[in-house]
Amino acid sequence: MTAWRTLFTYNKYAQITARALRASLKEEERLIAEKRGTTSTRYQKWENGVGGQQVLVQESWTTVRK
Repeated sequence: MTAWRTLFTYNKYAQITARALRASLKEEERLIAEKRGTTSTRYQKWENGVGGQQVLVQESWTTVRK
């Protein structure tokens, strides 16, 4: 068994390695990579087959982190 598996899950491991890789890139490439990692969550309530207004649940992680 690998040492990191005793400390955290695979998802956490992947997050740590991705962050380390992005930090090692040159400025221009780092900005492009960070844009690809940006996500946001929205939901929309539907009634009678009609979609309502979309609501942003959480801002992207990179925006909140700053």
